[in-house]
Amino acid sequence: MKMMIAGLAFAFTIAATAAGAQPVGFPANEMGVSMGHWHLNSRDVEVNKKFFVALGGRVVKRGENEVVLFPGVVVFLTRGQGTPPTGGTAGTVVNHVGFLVRNVQESLAKWKAAGIQAEPSATGRPDQAYIDTPDGLRIEILEDKNQPWPIRNEHIHFSATEAEIPKMQAWYAKEFGGHAWTRNNAPVVELPGVQLRFAKADKAQLPTAGRTLDHIGFDVKNLDAFLKKLAADGVKIERPINRDAQTGAALAFVSDPWGTMIELNDRPVPIQ
Repeated sequence: MKMMIAGLAFAFTIAATAAGAQPVGFPANEMGVSMGHWHLNSRDVEVNKKFFVALGGRVVKRGENEVVLFPGVVVFLTRGQGTPPTGGTAGTVVNHVGFLVRNVQESLAKWKAAGIQAEPSATGRPDQAYIDTPDGLRIEILEDKNQPWPIRNEHIHFSATEAEIPKMQAWYAKEFGGHAWTRNNAPVVELPGVQLRFAKADKAQLPTAGRTLDHIGFDVKNLDAFLKKLAADGVKIERPINRDAQTGAALAFVSDPWGTMIELNDRPVPIQ
C-alpha cells in the first residue's frame, strides 16, 4: 500500500510538472517526510555553482546566498563559510549520491565540453558513470530514458559494515517512514524524492560533519512533534529547534547512529 501511495504521488507530480517548471520537492509520505537538500562545504562557491549548473541545475537566490535546484533536491554550497572541507565523501558513511539522466553517454559528452571529467562504469555499462565535484563529492550517474526531466536526484548511497546494514535500513524506515525493500539483491529504503541505498564496507566509516557533504536534509511537517518522536526513540538531537519568528520556518539537527548529520526543515514556503 505504501508503495502504491508513493507511486501515485510521484505520478501526480510528473503529470503536473512534466510540461512546466522543474519540481524541487516531492509530496511527503504519511509521516510528513520528503527529501530536502545536500549541504556542502565549498572551498570555492562559484566553482561549485558552475559545476552544478553545467549538470543542469537551476540557481536561485536564497537570502544573501545562492542555491542550486534539481528535481528532488536542493544543493546548498556555503556550509563552513570559508572553512575548507576535511575530505570528500570517500571513506564517509555517505559514500556518494546519485542522479538520473535520460541518456548517460549524451550527458557525459555535454559535460565533458564544460570541463567535467567522468569515470566510466567498472563493469562497462554504458548507462552508468561517476563524476566528482571539485571538492570530492562523488556522484553516480544512472539512466532513465522515460523520465520527464533531463536530470533529477535519485539516491543517497550509505556505507557500513555488513552487520550494521540491516540496522541502518530498519532505522531509516522507522524514523522517517520509509518503505524498506530489496533492489537488485541489495537493501533500500524508499522516501519521496530519494532512494536510500546501503553498501558493505570493510570497516566503520567516518562521520559526514566537516567533510564536503557536511549533512543531508529532509523536509518534514510539524517539526516539533516529529522531533519529540525522534527523541522518544533515542535519536541523538545535535541541535534543538531554531525557529524564524518572521517566516515561521524551523530547523533542527539530528544524527543517525553511524555518523550521518541530518538537518530537518519545516518550511511554510517551499524552495522553488
